[in-house]
Amino acid sequence: MSEKTQALRLINDLVADFRNPDFVWQVVALLACIGVAALIAAWWRGRRTEGEGRLSDASSRLAFPLTGMVLTGFAIATLGSFLSVNLLRLAMPLFGSMALVRSVVFVLRHAFPQATWLTAWERIIAAIVWGWLALYITDLAPYVIEALETVRFHVGQQQVDLWAVLRGIATIFLTVVFALWIAGVIEVRLMGVHSLDANLRIVGVRVAKAGLTVVAILASLGMVGIDMTALSVFTGALGVGLGFGLQKIASNYVSGFIILLDRSIRIGNIIQVGTDVGEVTQITTRYTVLKHPGGSEFIVPNETLISSTVQNQTYSDSRLRLVTTVGVAYDSDLDLAMRLMSEAAAAHPRVLAEPPPKVFLTQFADSSINLELGFWIVDPEAGKGNIVSEVNVALWRAFKENGVAIPFPQREVRLLNPAHMAAT
Repeated sequence: MSEKTQALRLINDLVADFRNPDFVWQVVALLACIGVAALIAAWWRGRRTEGEGRLSDASSRLAFPLTGMVLTGFAIATLGSFLSVNLLRLAMPLFGSMALVRSVVFVLRHAFPQATWLTAWERIIAAIVWGWLALYITDLAPYVIEALETVRFHVGQQQVDLWAVLRGIATIFLTVVFALWIAGVIEVRLMGVHSLDANLRIVGVRVAKAGLTVVAILASLGMVGIDMTALSVFTGALGVGLGFGLQKIASNYVSGFIILLDRSIRIGNIIQVGTDVGEVTQITTRYTVLKHPGGSEFIVPNETLISSTVQNQTYSDSRLRLVTTVGVAYDSDLDLAMRLMSEAAAAHPRVLAEPPPKVFLTQFADSSINLELGFWIVDPEAGKGNIVSEVNVALWRAFKENGVAIPFPQREVRLLNPAHMAAT
Protein backbone atom coordinates (compact mmCIF):
# COMPACT_ATOMS: atom_id res chain seq x y z
CA MET A 1 0.00 0.00 0.00
CA SER A 2 1.43 3.38 -1.00
CA GLU A 3 1.89 6.26 1.44
CA LYS A 4 -0.84 8.29 -0.23
CA THR A 5 -3.29 5.36 -0.01
CA GLN A 6 -2.36 4.83 3.65
CA ALA A 7 -2.84 8.53 4.48
CA LEU A 8 -6.30 8.64 2.89
CA ARG A 9 -7.46 5.27 4.19
CA LEU A 10 -9.87 6.65 6.78
CA ILE A 11 -11.32 9.17 4.33
CA ASN A 12 -11.90 6.42 1.74
CA ASP A 13 -13.56 4.25 4.41
CA LEU A 14 -15.89 7.10 5.34
CA VAL A 15 -16.77 7.69 1.69
CA ALA A 16 -17.48 3.98 1.28
CA ASP A 17 -19.67 4.04 4.39
CA PHE A 18 -21.53 7.05 3.07
CA ARG A 19 -22.58 5.08 0.00
CA ASN A 20 -23.82 2.26 2.21
CA PRO A 21 -27.41 2.53 3.54
CA ASP A 22 -26.14 1.48 6.96
CA PHE A 23 -24.37 4.85 7.21
CA VAL A 24 -27.67 6.35 8.34
CA TRP A 25 -27.52 4.20 11.50
CA GLN A 26 -24.03 5.54 12.26
CA VAL A 27 -25.36 9.09 11.98
CA VAL A 28 -28.36 8.26 14.17
CA ALA A 29 -26.11 6.59 16.77
CA LEU A 30 -23.70 9.57 16.82
CA LEU A 31 -26.54 12.08 17.13
CA ALA A 32 -28.02 10.02 19.95
CA CYS A 33 -24.67 9.98 21.75
CA ILE A 34 -24.33 13.76 21.36
CA GLY A 35 -27.90 14.38 22.53
CA VAL A 36 -27.64 12.13 25.58
CA ALA A 37 -24.24 13.62 26.45
CA ALA A 38 -25.71 17.15 26.23
CA LEU A 39 -28.63 16.18 28.49
CA ILE A 40 -26.33 14.57 31.06
CA ALA A 41 -24.04 17.62 31.00
CA ALA A 42 -27.01 19.97 31.49
CA TRP A 43 -28.29 17.83 34.37
CA TRP A 44 -24.83 17.84 35.96
CA ARG A 45 -24.55 21.62 35.70
CA GLY A 46 -28.04 22.02 37.14
CA ARG A 47 -27.33 19.95 40.26
CA ARG A 48 -24.33 22.10 41.20
CA THR A 49 -24.76 24.58 44.01
CA GLU A 50 -23.06 27.95 44.35
CA GLY A 51 -19.55 27.87 45.81
CA GLU A 52 -18.82 24.13 45.40
CA GLY A 53 -15.29 24.89 44.21
CA ARG A 54 -13.04 24.40 41.24
CA LEU A 55 -13.38 20.63 41.01
CA SER A 56 -17.10 21.01 40.48
CA ASP A 57 -16.49 23.72 37.86
CA ALA A 58 -14.04 21.44 36.04
CA SER A 59 -16.48 18.53 36.07
CA SER A 60 -19.16 20.77 34.55
CA ARG A 61 -16.89 21.79 31.68
CA LEU A 62 -15.74 18.21 31.02
CA ALA A 63 -19.10 16.50 31.48
CA PHE A 64 -20.11 16.76 27.80
CA PRO A 65 -16.91 15.58 26.06
CA LEU A 66 -16.17 12.81 28.56
CA THR A 67 -19.76 11.54 28.50
CA GLY A 68 -19.70 11.71 24.71
CA MET A 69 -16.51 9.59 24.63
CA VAL A 70 -18.05 6.95 26.93
CA LEU A 71 -21.30 6.76 24.98
CA THR A 72 -19.49 6.65 21.63
CA GLY A 73 -17.23 3.87 22.89
CA PHE A 74 -20.28 1.92 24.04
CA ALA A 75 -21.91 2.43 20.63
CA ILE A 76 -18.77 1.18 18.85
CA ALA A 77 -18.66 -1.94 21.04
CA THR A 78 -22.37 -2.58 20.51
CA LEU A 79 -22.72 -1.85 16.78
CA GLY A 80 -19.25 -2.89 15.64
CA SER A 81 -20.29 -6.50 15.00
CA PHE A 82 -23.32 -5.48 12.90
CA LEU A 83 -22.14 -2.60 10.71
CA SER A 84 -19.18 -0.34 9.95
CA VAL A 85 -18.50 2.29 12.63
CA ASN A 86 -15.83 4.49 11.03
CA LEU A 87 -17.82 7.64 11.73
CA LEU A 88 -18.04 6.75 15.41
CA ARG A 89 -14.32 5.96 15.50
CA LEU A 90 -13.68 9.43 14.10
CA ALA A 91 -15.86 11.01 16.81
CA MET A 92 -13.86 9.45 19.65
CA PRO A 93 -10.67 11.54 19.22
CA LEU A 94 -12.80 14.62 18.54
CA PHE A 95 -14.43 14.28 21.96
CA GLY A 96 -11.02 13.62 23.51
CA SER A 97 -9.55 16.75 21.90
CA MET A 98 -12.44 18.84 23.17
CA ALA A 99 -11.85 17.53 26.70
CA LEU A 100 -8.12 18.32 26.44
CA VAL A 101 -8.70 21.88 25.23
CA ARG A 102 -11.28 22.58 27.92
CA SER A 103 -9.06 21.13 30.64
CA VAL A 104 -6.02 23.21 29.67
CA VAL A 105 -8.00 26.44 29.33
CA PHE A 106 -9.83 25.82 32.61
CA VAL A 107 -6.56 25.39 34.52
CA LEU A 108 -5.03 28.47 32.90
CA ARG A 109 -8.08 30.62 33.66
CA HIS A 110 -7.96 29.71 37.35
CA ALA A 111 -4.17 30.07 37.54
CA PHE A 112 -4.26 33.51 35.86
CA PRO A 113 -7.74 34.94 36.63
CA GLN A 114 -6.81 38.50 35.57
CA ALA A 115 -5.12 37.56 32.28
CA THR A 116 -6.85 38.99 29.22
CA TRP A 117 -4.57 37.16 26.81
CA LEU A 118 -6.23 33.82 27.59
CA THR A 119 -9.01 34.50 25.10
CA ALA A 120 -6.50 34.51 22.23
CA TRP A 121 -4.56 31.59 23.72
CA GLU A 122 -7.71 29.52 23.95
CA ARG A 123 -8.10 29.77 20.18
CA ILE A 124 -4.41 29.00 19.62
CA ILE A 125 -4.53 25.92 21.87
CA ALA A 126 -7.71 24.69 20.17
CA ALA A 127 -6.18 25.23 16.71
CA ILE A 128 -3.03 23.30 17.65
CA VAL A 129 -4.96 20.38 19.13
CA TRP A 130 -7.44 20.15 16.24
CA GLY A 131 -4.66 20.54 13.69
CA TRP A 132 -2.60 17.73 15.19
CA LEU A 133 -5.74 15.59 15.43
CA ALA A 134 -6.34 16.10 11.70
CA LEU A 135 -2.77 14.97 10.98
CA TYR A 136 -3.25 11.96 13.23
CA ILE A 137 -6.53 10.92 11.62
CA THR A 138 -5.18 11.20 8.10
CA ASP A 139 -1.95 9.34 9.04
CA LEU A 140 0.10 12.35 7.99
CA ALA A 141 1.60 12.91 11.44
CA PRO A 142 4.65 10.60 10.88
CA TYR A 143 5.57 12.47 7.71
CA VAL A 144 5.26 15.85 9.42
CA ILE A 145 7.46 14.62 12.28
CA GLU A 146 10.02 13.31 9.79
CA ALA A 147 10.07 16.67 8.02
CA LEU A 148 10.55 18.55 11.30
CA GLU A 149 13.41 16.24 12.29
CA THR A 150 15.30 17.24 9.16
CA VAL A 151 15.49 20.85 10.38
CA ARG A 152 18.59 20.77 12.60
CA PHE A 153 20.60 23.47 14.31
CA HIS A 154 23.24 23.74 17.02
CA VAL A 155 22.72 24.97 20.57
CA GLY A 156 26.22 25.28 21.94
CA GLN A 157 27.86 21.93 21.28
CA GLN A 158 24.61 20.03 21.08
CA GLN A 159 22.69 19.45 17.85
CA VAL A 160 18.91 19.54 18.10
CA ASP A 161 16.08 19.35 15.59
CA LEU A 162 12.88 21.32 15.33
CA TRP A 163 10.68 18.38 16.35
CA ALA A 164 12.63 17.98 19.62
CA VAL A 165 12.18 21.68 20.38
CA LEU A 166 8.44 21.61 19.74
CA ARG A 167 8.04 18.40 21.71
CA GLY A 168 9.98 19.95 24.60
CA ILE A 169 7.81 23.07 24.58
CA ALA A 170 4.65 20.97 24.59
CA THR A 171 5.98 18.77 27.40
CA ILE A 172 6.95 21.73 29.55
CA PHE A 173 3.61 23.44 28.88
CA LEU A 174 1.49 20.41 29.77
CA THR A 175 3.61 19.62 32.85
CA VAL A 176 3.29 23.17 34.16
CA VAL A 177 -0.46 23.15 33.48
CA PHE A 178 -0.76 19.90 35.44
CA ALA A 179 1.26 21.44 38.30
CA LEU A 180 -1.00 24.51 38.30
CA TRP A 181 -4.04 22.26 38.47
CA ILE A 182 -2.61 20.50 41.55
CA ALA A 183 -1.81 23.93 43.03
CA GLY A 184 -5.42 24.97 42.41
CA VAL A 185 -6.68 21.91 44.29
CA ILE A 186 -4.34 22.73 47.19
CA GLU A 187 -5.56 26.33 47.17
CA VAL A 188 -9.19 25.23 47.42
CA ARG A 189 -8.36 22.98 50.36
CA LEU A 190 -6.26 25.59 52.18
CA MET A 191 -8.71 28.45 51.69
CA GLY A 192 -11.45 26.23 53.10
CA VAL A 193 -9.56 25.71 56.39
CA HIS A 194 -11.09 28.65 58.29
CA SER A 195 -9.33 27.67 61.51
CA LEU A 196 -6.03 28.68 59.87
CA ASP A 197 -5.10 32.36 59.72
CA ALA A 198 -5.81 34.03 56.35
CA ASN A 199 -2.21 35.18 55.95
CA LEU A 200 -0.88 31.66 56.50
CA ARG A 201 -3.33 30.31 53.94
CA ILE A 202 -2.13 32.87 51.38
CA VAL A 203 1.51 31.97 52.10
CA GLY A 204 0.74 28.26 51.72
CA VAL A 205 -0.99 28.81 48.38
CA ARG A 206 1.86 30.91 46.97
CA VAL A 207 4.56 28.54 48.19
CA ALA A 208 2.66 25.60 46.70
CA LYS A 209 2.28 27.33 43.33
CA ALA A 210 5.92 28.41 43.18
CA GLY A 211 7.27 25.05 44.36
CA LEU A 212 5.10 22.95 42.05
CA THR A 213 5.91 25.17 39.07
CA VAL A 214 9.66 24.85 39.66
CA VAL A 215 9.39 21.08 40.13
CA ALA A 216 7.29 20.79 36.96
CA ILE A 217 9.79 22.78 34.90
CA LEU A 218 12.77 20.77 36.18
CA ALA A 219 10.95 17.47 35.64
CA SER A 220 9.87 18.40 32.11
CA LEU A 221 13.40 19.51 31.20
CA GLY A 222 14.65 16.13 32.35
CA MET A 223 11.96 14.34 30.30
CA VAL A 224 13.00 16.10 27.10
CA GLY A 225 16.63 15.10 27.65
CA ILE A 226 18.19 18.37 28.85
CA ASP A 227 21.14 17.86 31.19
CA MET A 228 20.34 19.72 34.40
CA THR A 229 24.03 20.17 35.27
CA ALA A 230 24.21 22.60 32.35
CA LEU A 231 22.09 24.99 34.38
CA SER A 232 24.71 25.35 37.11
CA VAL A 233 26.39 28.27 35.33
CA PHE A 234 23.06 30.01 34.92
CA THR A 235 22.23 29.43 38.60
CA GLY A 236 25.54 30.99 39.64
CA ALA A 237 24.95 34.01 37.42
CA LEU A 238 21.45 34.36 38.82
CA GLY A 239 22.84 34.39 42.36
CA VAL A 240 25.29 37.14 41.46
CA GLY A 241 22.48 39.14 39.86
CA LEU A 242 20.34 38.80 42.96
CA GLY A 243 23.26 39.99 45.06
CA PHE A 244 23.72 43.18 43.05
CA GLY A 245 21.09 44.29 40.55
CA LEU A 246 18.11 42.46 42.06
CA GLN A 247 18.87 43.12 45.72
CA LYS A 248 15.92 45.44 46.28
CA ILE A 249 13.49 43.16 44.47
CA ALA A 250 14.66 40.12 46.44
CA SER A 251 14.38 42.11 49.68
CA ASN A 252 10.78 43.06 48.85
CA TYR A 253 9.85 39.44 48.18
CA VAL A 254 11.44 38.22 51.41
CA SER A 255 9.74 41.04 53.31
CA GLY A 256 6.41 40.06 51.76
CA PHE A 257 6.68 36.51 53.08
CA ILE A 258 7.70 37.85 56.51
CA ILE A 259 4.62 40.11 56.63
CA LEU A 260 2.34 37.25 55.64
CA LEU A 261 3.87 34.88 58.18
CA ASP A 262 4.16 37.12 61.26
CA ARG A 263 0.65 38.60 60.68
CA SER A 264 1.71 42.08 61.79
CA ILE A 265 -0.28 43.55 58.90
CA ARG A 266 -3.47 41.99 57.62
CA ILE A 267 -6.00 42.75 54.92
CA GLY A 268 -8.52 45.23 56.32
CA ASN A 269 -6.11 46.91 58.76
CA ILE A 270 -5.94 50.71 58.82
CA ILE A 271 -2.25 51.61 58.78
CA GLN A 272 -0.09 54.69 58.29
CA VAL A 273 3.38 54.57 56.76
CA GLY A 274 4.99 57.99 56.83
CA THR A 275 2.38 60.32 55.35
CA ASP A 276 0.51 57.52 53.57
CA VAL A 277 -2.55 56.20 55.39
CA GLY A 278 -5.27 53.84 54.26
CA GLU A 279 -6.87 50.42 54.47
CA VAL A 280 -4.82 47.37 53.47
CA THR A 281 -6.67 45.91 50.49
CA GLN A 282 -4.01 43.63 49.02
CA ILE A 283 -0.76 42.02 50.19
CA THR A 284 1.46 40.53 47.50
CA THR A 285 4.95 39.13 47.77
CA ARG A 286 6.43 42.40 46.46
CA TYR A 287 4.16 45.22 47.61
CA THR A 288 1.15 46.13 49.77
CA VAL A 289 -1.78 48.24 48.56
CA LEU A 290 -3.29 50.91 50.84
CA LYS A 291 -6.60 52.48 49.86
CA HIS A 292 -7.24 55.98 51.17
CA PRO A 293 -10.87 56.88 52.08
CA GLY A 294 -10.69 59.49 49.32
CA GLY A 295 -10.19 56.76 46.72
CA SER A 296 -6.42 57.07 46.19
CA GLU A 297 -4.37 53.88 46.41
CA PHE A 298 -0.78 53.71 47.64
CA ILE A 299 1.52 50.91 46.51
CA VAL A 300 4.05 50.49 49.34
CA PRO A 301 7.09 48.19 48.84
CA ASN A 302 7.15 45.46 51.46
CA GLU A 303 10.70 46.36 52.47
CA THR A 304 9.40 49.77 53.65
CA LEU A 305 6.87 48.08 55.92
CA ILE A 306 9.59 45.94 57.47
CA SER A 307 12.29 48.59 57.88
CA SER A 308 10.18 51.55 59.06
CA THR A 309 7.66 52.27 61.81
CA VAL A 310 4.11 51.40 60.83
CA GLN A 311 1.12 52.79 62.72
CA ASN A 312 -1.47 50.01 62.67
CA GLN A 313 -4.69 51.44 64.04
CA THR A 314 -6.46 48.07 64.01
CA TYR A 315 -3.61 45.69 64.90
CA SER A 316 -5.15 43.92 67.90
CA ASP A 317 -8.48 45.75 68.12
CA SER A 318 -10.52 47.34 65.38
CA ARG A 319 -11.96 49.92 67.78
CA LEU A 320 -10.64 53.45 67.25
CA ARG A 321 -11.07 56.61 69.34
CA LEU A 322 -11.87 59.82 67.49
CA VAL A 323 -11.70 63.31 68.93
CA THR A 324 -13.28 66.66 68.13
CA THR A 325 -12.74 69.95 70.02
CA VAL A 326 -15.10 72.89 70.38
CA GLY A 327 -14.96 76.14 72.40
CA VAL A 328 -17.89 77.58 74.36
CA ALA A 329 -18.36 81.04 75.86
CA TYR A 330 -17.29 81.67 79.45
CA ASP A 331 -20.85 82.46 80.52
CA SER A 332 -22.19 79.16 79.10
CA ASP A 333 -23.64 76.36 81.22
CA LEU A 334 -20.73 73.89 81.10
CA ASP A 335 -22.77 70.96 82.40
CA LEU A 336 -25.38 71.53 79.71
CA ALA A 337 -22.74 71.90 76.98
CA MET A 338 -20.92 68.73 78.02
CA ARG A 339 -24.17 66.78 78.17
CA LEU A 340 -25.23 67.98 74.71
CA MET A 341 -21.85 66.96 73.29
CA SER A 342 -22.12 63.46 74.76
CA GLU A 343 -25.70 63.04 73.51
CA ALA A 344 -24.79 64.25 70.00
CA ALA A 345 -22.07 61.63 69.73
CA ALA A 346 -24.10 58.83 71.32
CA ALA A 347 -26.95 59.43 68.87
CA HIS A 348 -24.77 58.56 65.88
CA PRO A 349 -25.29 54.91 64.79
CA ARG A 350 -21.58 54.24 64.27
CA VAL A 351 -20.52 55.42 67.74
CA LEU A 352 -20.11 52.65 70.30
CA ALA A 353 -22.20 52.73 73.45
CA GLU A 354 -19.40 51.04 75.39
CA PRO A 355 -17.10 52.74 76.16
CA PRO A 356 -19.47 55.74 76.08
CA PRO A 357 -18.54 59.14 74.64
CA LYS A 358 -16.78 61.40 77.14
CA VAL A 359 -16.18 65.15 77.28
CA PHE A 360 -13.13 66.78 78.91
CA LEU A 361 -12.34 70.41 79.65
CA THR A 362 -8.93 70.86 78.07
CA GLN A 363 -8.15 74.58 78.19
CA PHE A 364 -9.23 78.01 79.40
CA ALA A 365 -8.43 79.89 76.22
CA ASP A 366 -8.50 83.63 75.54
CA SER A 367 -12.00 83.73 74.14
CA SER A 368 -13.51 80.34 75.08
CA ILE A 369 -13.46 77.29 77.28
CA ASN A 370 -12.25 74.42 75.08
CA LEU A 371 -14.05 71.09 75.44
CA GLU A 372 -12.81 67.81 73.90
CA LEU A 373 -15.30 65.14 72.86
CA GLY A 374 -13.92 61.60 72.49
CA PHE A 375 -15.90 58.66 71.14
CA TRP A 376 -15.15 55.16 69.84
CA ILE A 377 -16.00 53.45 66.55
CA VAL A 378 -15.46 49.86 65.44
CA ASP A 379 -15.42 50.36 61.65
CA PRO A 380 -12.61 52.81 60.78
CA GLU A 381 -12.53 51.37 57.25
CA ALA A 382 -15.89 53.14 56.67
CA GLY A 383 -14.17 56.49 57.12
CA LYS A 384 -13.13 58.74 60.01
CA GLY A 385 -13.54 62.25 58.61
CA ASN A 386 -17.17 61.69 57.66
CA ILE A 387 -18.28 60.63 61.14
CA VAL A 388 -16.39 63.51 62.80
CA SER A 389 -18.13 65.92 60.43
CA GLU A 390 -21.56 64.44 61.17
CA VAL A 391 -20.99 64.63 64.93
CA ASN A 392 -19.83 68.26 64.60
CA VAL A 393 -22.99 69.18 62.67
CA ALA A 394 -25.15 67.54 65.37
CA LEU A 395 -23.16 69.46 68.02
CA TRP A 396 -23.74 72.80 66.30
CA ARG A 397 -27.48 72.18 66.01
CA ALA A 398 -27.78 71.11 69.66
CA PHE A 399 -25.86 74.20 70.84
CA LYS A 400 -28.01 76.48 68.68
CA GLU A 401 -31.27 74.98 69.98
CA ASN A 402 -30.18 75.26 73.63
CA GLY A 403 -28.54 78.69 73.51
CA VAL A 404 -24.94 77.56 74.00
CA ALA A 405 -22.68 80.09 72.27
CA ILE A 406 -19.53 79.23 70.36
CA PRO A 407 -17.46 82.46 70.62
CA PHE A 408 -15.00 83.87 68.16
CA PRO A 409 -11.92 86.03 68.95
CA GLN A 410 -12.77 89.63 69.87
CA ARG A 411 -10.78 92.76 70.75
CA GLU A 412 -12.02 95.25 73.38
CA VAL A 413 -10.67 98.83 73.16
CA ARG A 414 -10.95 101.15 76.22
CA LEU A 415 -10.40 104.92 76.21
CA LEU A 416 -8.61 105.84 79.45
CA ASN A 417 -8.89 109.67 78.95
CA PRO A 418 -11.87 110.44 76.71
CA ALA A 419 -11.63 114.27 77.22
CA HIS A 420 -7.98 114.36 76.21
CA MET A 421 -8.66 112.23 73.15
CA ALA A 422 -11.55 114.53 72.12
CA ALA A 423 -9.40 117.65 72.46
CA THR A 424 -6.68 116.14 70.40
